[in-house]
Amino acid sequence: MKRREFITFLGGAAIAWPAAAYAQEPATPVIGFLGSRSAQSDAHLMNWFRRGLSESGYVEGKNVTIEDRWANEQFDRLPALTADLVRGAVTVIATGGGARPALAAKAATATIPIVFTTGTDPVQLGLVSSFSRPGGNATGVYFVVTALGSKRLELLHEMNPKAGTIAFLGNPNSLDAENQSNDIQKAAAAFGLQALILNASSDAAIEAALTNAVRQRAGALIIGADAFFNSRRDLLIRLAARHKIAAIYAQVNSPTPAD
Repeated sequence: MKRREFITFLGGAAIAWPAAAYAQEPATPVIGFLGSRSAQSDAHLMNWFRRGLSESGYVEGKNVTIEDRWANEQFDRLPALTADLVRGAVTVIATGGGARPALAAKAATATIPIVFTTGTDPVQLGLVSSFSRPGGNATGVYFVVTALGSKRLELLHEMNPKAGTIAFLGNPNSLDAENQSNDIQKAAAAFGLQALILNASSDAAIEAALTNAVRQRAGALIIGADAFFNSRRDLLIRLAARHKIAAIYAQVNSPTPAD
C-alpha cells in the first residue's frame, strides 16, 4: 500500500514518509483504525475514510480489511486497544480524533506504519523528527488549527470591534490546552481586549461555560481546537444561538459522502 495513495483523501500538510517504513504486505492488507471518539460520532468521517481508500483502489471487503477500535473518549483505553491491533498483525495503523491515538500507536510499535491526523504540531508531540524527514514509522497530516487561535481572535475582533471581552472555551484534557489559552491571552492583550478563559470536558460543562460567558458579558466566543469540541459541534452551535453570542470554530464537520 503506497503512502501517498493511502492519504490522498486527507487534507492538510502531508509529511514525507521514508521508504524504509514499508514492510512486506499480506495478500489482503489489514488497516487498523484507532479512534479517540466513538463509531457513532465519527460515522461520517469513516465514510470519507472508506471513500478515500476506494478512490485509491482499496475497497473494504474486496482487497482490504478494516479493523476499527474506539476509545469512546476514555483515553486510558487507548494502550489496550492499540495492543489489540498490534497483536492482530495489521498492515498499517490509521488514527483519528486528535493526537492521543497517534501517541498510543507510536508507543505500541516501532515497525508497523502509522498514519495520523492531528491539529497539534507533530514535531512538538514527538510523533516525527521533522516535517521533511520524519524518520521512524509515523507519518500523517497536520491540520494547522491549534496554532491559529490568535488569528481567530483577530477575525472576531474585526467582526465585533465593540466586544471588549472575548471568551475562549478550551478542553482541560487536551494535550495543548495551556498553549492554546496562553496564545489567546497574548493575542487579546495585543488588541487591548480581555480574554475570558473557560474550560469544559463534558456536555454539562459546555452549557455552564457558555452561561458563564454571557454572565460576564463576553461579546464573542472562540471554540478551542480539540476533537472533543468537534464532536459537540451541534450542541455548541445551538447554545451559541440561544445565548446570541458570535462564535468561531477551529474545524467544520464535513458532510457525509453520498452512497
